[in-house]
Amino acid sequence: MLKSLMVAKAKEDLEQELVEKEEQKERYLEEKAPPIQTSNMSLAELQTLCEELHTKIDVVDEERYDIEAKVLHNTREIKDLNIKVLDLRGKFKRPNLRRVRVSADAILRSVLGSKHKVSMDLRANLKSVKKEDTEKEKTAEVSDWRKNVEAMSGMEGRKKMFDAAKGPNQ
Repeated sequence: MLKSLMVAKAKEDLEQELVEKEEQKERYLEEKAPPIQTSNMSLAELQTLCEELHTKIDVVDEERYDIEAKVLHNTREIKDLNIKVLDLRGKFKRPNLRRVRVSADAILRSVLGSKHKVSMDLRANLKSVKKEDTEKEKTAEVSDWRKNVEAMSGMEGRKKMFDAAKGPNQ
């Protein structure tokens, strides 16, 4: 819903922008090239008008040519700079980093300087797990599964499993 509204709004904005560009273009053309009144003009006046229009066309063509030349020059310069950047990147190789073993105390000493005097025991905050408990749970699961394979086979076994799962919760 929101996406479709956003798309509709963007479409309206785009249409409005196109209309504004057309209006701006018309205003510019009216400013730069007002409509020519050729009626009631003699042949000499029409020839002078044509000459004036040709001179204006020449000026505009020169400006267009100059702008195109600047654009070409700038694009060539951008390409050259990109090539230089790529060349500079290629010359420098990253060194292979070596693994350095540093203790937490050494890191703190390097960061804090002589202020650090207390050694940190990082294992003090870890949770302790008893190894025996996890091993007993694993063996219990394995032994129960092996004993009940034949009893749980077929649809009767599935019903027993369903009833067993349902029973303790109720």
